[in-house]
Amino acid sequence: GWCPLSPAGAQTTQLLVEPPWRPAVLWDRVTLTCQGSGTASVTTWYKDGQRWGQEGRDHFTVTESGTYTCDRPGTGLSPPVRVLDDLLVLQVPVRALLDGDMVTLHCQG
Repeated sequence: GWCPLSPAGAQTTQLLVEPPWRPAVLWDRVTLTCQGSGTASVTTWYKDGQRWGQEGRDHFTVTESGTYTCDRPGTGLSPPVRVLDDLLVLQVPVRALLDGDMVTLHCQG
């Protein structure tokens, strides 16, 4: 599972991506889930820096390419997640990688 680097890291808003590959691509039927303090009803979503019409939901399936973030009171704005509409992508796992790790790459198109 995900392990914060410091206790402060546990107090941040996270934007989870499913399936867990980066870059995320539209034709993978990407679901974004916002995790932070409070309830789902206080989630604010942004797409390309503008408020996005998914308020009150903690997750949704992406239908448009762009850069997404979410905001939860108390833990703030998540790091951005970019969802591409490219025809061919080389994907890596979302999890943190260390030197010497075996890595599975996806080449999808």
